[in-house]
Amino acid sequence: MIISLNGILADKRANAVVIETGGIGYEVGVSVSCSAELPTVGSLVRLHIHHQFTESDQRLFGFVRAQEKRLFELLITVKGVGPKLALTVLSGLDEAGISKAIVTQDLATLSRIPGIGRKTAERIVLELRDRMGAGSDGGIPPGSDADARSEAVAALEALGYKRVEAEKAIAGAIQDGADVRNAGELVKRGLRMVTLR
Repeated sequence: MIISLNGILADKRANAVVIETGGIGYEVGVSVSCSAELPTVGSLVRLHIHHQFTESDQRLFGFVRAQEKRLFELLITVKGVGPKLALTVLSGLDEAGISKAIVTQDLATLSRIPGIGRKTAERIVLELRDRMGAGSDGGIPPGSDADARSEAVAALEALGYKRVEAEKAIAGAIQDGADVRNAGELVKRGLRMVTLR
């Protein structure tokens, strides 16, 4: 099982790259945004890898950040969303935008991504919203400060951050002026906080 690759970026296209390491070239599927973040051909790179096995094939998918990989792995658990479509989603929105759209049930934003129709957007929200922390309100009225804060913390946890780190990021986002009743905004600003650290 390959979980990361360090090597020379031998080729770069919008949806795939080739990384040479140990005399072997590995073709890795990437999102358009991931490809854009990578340096020029010939540079050293490190990618987090999702190694997919099927009955007839093995494929590698690469990500600059572990959180992007985690979100990809969440997306491919949704019925009807395979790796290619998950990369399309990651190409259409950044991690904060996708998390915000799922947590706030923003079907219009998800539906604007090429290849994502209304029904697929509904499935993504339905199947991932609970896993990103928006399902159980624990008796807190929807839209309250505590509800939005707990949803935002859980969304960051779903992206692979530790709870303490997620709580600090959301607290920092609130201190930075984020709307404490808006879970989507808290997630977006919280992701900025953990990226800056």
